[in-house]
Amino acid sequence: MTWAGVAAVFAVILASDAVSLLLAKHGGARASLWTANGIAAGVLLSVPRRYWTALIGAIAMALLLGQALAFGTWQTSHMLLALVDFVEILIVAGIVRRYFPTISGQTGGYLRLGRVAIAAALIGCIVSTVLASIAQQLTTRGVFFATPDEWFRSHLLGMVIVGMLTLVAFRERGRMLGAPGMRLRMLRDVLLLVAISVSVFVQTRYPLLFVVFAPLLYLVFRYRLPGLVLGVTMVTLITNVSTAIGVGPFALIPSANTEERALIAQIFLGVVCLVAVPVALALADRQRLAGEVAVSESLYRLLADYASDLIVRIDDDGTRRYVSPSVEDMLGWTPEEFAAQRGGLIHPDDRERVRGVLVRLRTIGTSDLVRYRVRHREGGYRWLEALGRLAPSPDHPGEIETVYSARDITERVLAEDALADSEKRLRTITDNVPAVIAHVDTDQRYTFINAYASEVIGRAASSNIGHTVEEMRGPAVYAHLKPHIEQVLQGAATTFEYEADAGGKTHYFQATYVPAINADGTSTGFYTLTTEITRIKLAEQQLDFLAHHDALTGIANRLSFRESVDLAVQHAATTHEPLLLMMIDVDHFKQINDTYGHAAGDAVLSQIAARLRGSIRKTDRLARLGGDEFVVLCENVDDANVAETLAEKITRAMDEPMVAGGHLLRVTLSVGVTLCPQVSTVDLLMQRADEALYLAKSKGRARYQIDDRDK
Repeated sequence: MTWAGVAAVFAVILASDAVSLLLAKHGGARASLWTANGIAAGVLLSVPRRYWTALIGAIAMALLLGQALAFGTWQTSHMLLALVDFVEILIVAGIVRRYFPTISGQTGGYLRLGRVAIAAALIGCIVSTVLASIAQQLTTRGVFFATPDEWFRSHLLGMVIVGMLTLVAFRERGRMLGAPGMRLRMLRDVLLLVAISVSVFVQTRYPLLFVVFAPLLYLVFRYRLPGLVLGVTMVTLITNVSTAIGVGPFALIPSANTEERALIAQIFLGVVCLVAVPVALALADRQRLAGEVAVSESLYRLLADYASDLIVRIDDDGTRRYVSPSVEDMLGWTPEEFAAQRGGLIHPDDRERVRGVLVRLRTIGTSDLVRYRVRHREGGYRWLEALGRLAPSPDHPGEIETVYSARDITERVLAEDALADSEKRLRTITDNVPAVIAHVDTDQRYTFINAYASEVIGRAASSNIGHTVEEMRGPAVYAHLKPHIEQVLQGAATTFEYEADAGGKTHYFQATYVPAINADGTSTGFYTLTTEITRIKLAEQQLDFLAHHDALTGIANRLSFRESVDLAVQHAATTHEPLLLMMIDVDHFKQINDTYGHAAGDAVLSQIAARLRGSIRKTDRLARLGGDEFVVLCENVDDANVAETLAEKITRAMDEPMVAGGHLLRVTLSVGVTLCPQVSTVDLLMQRADEALYLAKSKGRARYQIDDRDK
């Protein structure tokens, strides 16, 4: 509101107050309708609260100046009169605005607004009547030209009629004279009311006041609030004028004076308001609700008609009352065709399930999402996902309809089926891979493990789910796994081997741990791929044994001996300790093979190896170099006497005959012994032992020969 608007309000209230006071001053009685307070309250309720400060100041100033203009002086009694009016205005405006911050009729409706406004007017007028009575007792009696009941009636009618007129005029503005195209008709109807009202009040022969209600209510029904305000205003003006000049039905009352006729007029106007105002408010509420329903239905229709989902309304007997146009894009049917098909388009395998959902919805009022197939017009079926609700029928009051929305999920179902099939294939492969495949979360608990694990752990693989690695593998094995688990949880893959005892046997495993990372980069734990490599390990051990041991005798072979003697020579070169090497040949072994066969020769070699193993110390190394050649490497031999003792023991080990091929055979050995305090090379050590062996053979065999060149 501009300052020009504030000035206009000031001028209207000033004129209304001054004119009413002048009439009261010269007529000697209070006006039957006090207009100034109604105008002020109507203005305050019609504008936002932010303008109240300026308006309240203008209203207060207008009330004070009105007193001065009417009485030509400025007295305390006049100030009290203005103050009482001002309090009444603030009470009425404050109460209504408390419950209706915005006067629109939307919050609680027009009926509630009317009840609050009338209650506020009653409270304000009662308070002002009490204050006026007190002020009249404090000043010269009769200064207010009214008794308390006259004050109350005139202020209440003014607040209701004039305040309502002001509020509606502000809200309707140009619509007060009718909507465009209907203004002449509204003017005609208002003039009809004026003509009938004038006809009633210009004659004093018949009491025809009831005739006024027909055209007044017609205006209310036809034009709502503007019709109410204009009609009540016209009736009020005609009533007040006719009462003032002493004509009309009120003159029929015998011996009634001016004050009594004014009282009857006020009662009549009160009845007019009691009849017309509730009807107008109820009609306004109905219009408002109808508008809201229309908007809601329009929005619903807009959403339903243009939504990509299928919207269907079904009555109790299954008739489809509404089908949204989206059915044509979704299923190829027009809404009319789809509605006529009832439930025949649903796949036979899904009909019972859909029927059960509808029954449950009708019985308990709730339903779940349901998937079913519906036949497409061009053939084949499309998967739909629907959710139903119960709702009041907009077309058939009192009836409850089933409203469901459905969307095409065919692509999703196909994708889910493909994913499920892929997962099934993957699970089949995973369960049959000869390895333990598992997922372990960040708390080191199993969340997945394949079926093959049952063969490895000896119980159902699912028993691992939810348990920690330490719980399922045990503290001993977990101690080997823990460093690798910590490594993979930090984001680094790792592959390692470990062993575990189970069933009294040692099992060997190879494990690969790979971090499990989400799409957002967060860790969900790690994946494990564990294979049992016990057979491989045993095979490796067997191959290693065969590579370093003689297959016939089980003792070390030439390769193993060569590795041992190399290390021994290096150690001796560092510590300056002597080495003892004995080269051994079986005497006349070729004759044994030729006479008794190679099997007998092999038996003899095996027995010789066993006797040699029993004749040497645990720290000595025995090996078969090939054929009938054996060698013994000894460390920690201090002098030649020890060497001679060892050589003597070896040769004496052959004193007992051997059994080979069912024959008792006497076998002897030729032994070449070298004791080297300082050895430079392996070849030199073996050469000296070989020379000693050659010398032992040249002396007749079955003996040992010690190389004593270092004495």
